[in-house]
Amino acid sequence: MTVRESWEALEWQWLAPYATHATDTKGRQRPIRPCQLRTEFQRDRDRIVHCKSFRRLKHKTQCFIAPEGDHFRTRLTHTLEVSQIARTIARALRLNEDLCEAIAMGHDLGHTPFGHMGERILNELNPRGFSHERQSVRVVERLENDGQGLNLCFEVRDGILNHKKDGHPATLEGRVVSLADRIAYINHDIDDALRAGALSQQELPGELLEVLGHSHGERIDTMIRDVVETCQGKAEVRMSPRVGQATDQLRSFMFERVYARESVDREEKKAARMLRCLYEYYLEHTALLPLEFQPDHMREDAHAAVTDYIACMTDRFAVGAFAQLFIPKAESVHLDR
Repeated sequence: MTVRESWEALEWQWLAPYATHATDTKGRQRPIRPCQLRTEFQRDRDRIVHCKSFRRLKHKTQCFIAPEGDHFRTRLTHTLEVSQIARTIARALRLNEDLCEAIAMGHDLGHTPFGHMGERILNELNPRGFSHERQSVRVVERLENDGQGLNLCFEVRDGILNHKKDGHPATLEGRVVSLADRIAYINHDIDDALRAGALSQQELPGELLEVLGHSHGERIDTMIRDVVETCQGKAEVRMSPRVGQATDQLRSFMFERVYARESVDREEKKAARMLRCLYEYYLEHTALLPLEFQPDHMREDAHAAVTDYIACMTDRFAVGAFAQLFIPKAESVHLDR
């Protein structure tokens, strides 16, 4: 028996009957030889962690654009927090932890620079629209690995595509990641807002804190324990009505007081103008795109090519590209005396 086969046998012994087993995967787009050491979902997690798109997440905005400080979240640290929360829930509910981790690690690979503002701009400019979850699937199916994609299992790609609140994942593990995503961003965005001075502890709604907890750790603990206690022994993943309602109300509070505040709006408008300029310029000059993004190479139209290129950019790369294209460079001038 190989190491992989031992893991697969352990899954059948330990996981709940309604969990997703690695041996039951619906498979990949292209068949590959089984690994001797890793299950199919462990293998997918590793493929994601080692890809270029995953590394770029460290320089993509989570909530605050260009924050001054070392402790604000980025899209990468958000991804790691989602993975940790999803794994904790999956372990407690005896679901497939490896599948949850793979979905969590890949769920934001297609996210744009400058957070959800960048997503809105590309959705506005691309005639076919844009969403980061569809782009994340495009990254793993088409853009990574020199256009070959990562060739992930169906269950991982499905979880990535359906990780938003209104998505409908095919597996319970996909639902775990969707809920973990919400738990993570609500709580760490509060933490970052307090650190940035955009909120004070006194401004947080007291009636919701009484339900969820008064500190960052208390709120995460309350939400995770509530999911586990509500769903233990059941083929479902959800919060109780009381905690779920308080969580949704806290999310609405954050949209009103933090995400839509005037100072954020000013910086987002600057970034939005920059992305529009980049999009329009590259649409007219597709020959300047790197070879792997050029329409002829990708067998795509210009809008798809430009969208792929800009969505892959980190915040600082987008700023650098804009400066190179639109800001004159200073030249040394020697004045006659």
